[in-house]
Amino acid sequence: MKINELKPAPGSKKRVKRIGRGLGSGHGRYSTKGLKGQKSRSGGAKGAGFEGGQMPLQRRVPKRGFSNAPFRKEYAVVNLKDLNKIIDEVDVITPEILLQKGIVKKLKDGIKILADGEIKKPVTIKTHAISKAALQKIESIGGKVEVI
Repeated sequence: MKINELKPAPGSKKRVKRIGRGLGSGHGRYSTKGLKGQKSRSGGAKGAGFEGGQMPLQRRVPKRGFSNAPFRKEYAVVNLKDLNKIIDEVDVITPEILLQKGIVKKLKDGIKILADGEIKKPVTIKTHAISKAALQKIESIGGKVEVI
């Protein structure tokens, strides 16, 4: 078998329906749209939720509440067990170092330290947010945390 001998499976390729190309095309005259009516006209297809001019359900239902989503902060999460990978190399851990060493792929809105795992050595950590349990574990072995 050679690359120039490859063919698609029989029946997997279907000819494109070329409409509006005359009577000889097999799709002539009305171009498969039938006779008169809204759907036969150009631009006649109405969008999802269109109810023939009646006020659509999405607009009839009352709107309530407020979403705080545009203002929510999304942190890049780092666990204490992940910090052990670089703890021997540096004394001060900053977001830039975590990014450089590949512990986080993207800084997002900042770094948040969580308490999963244990930390081996006292170290100073500069971070945007930290959980109470993680703060307790770091301070219990003599480390320091600075919130940026």
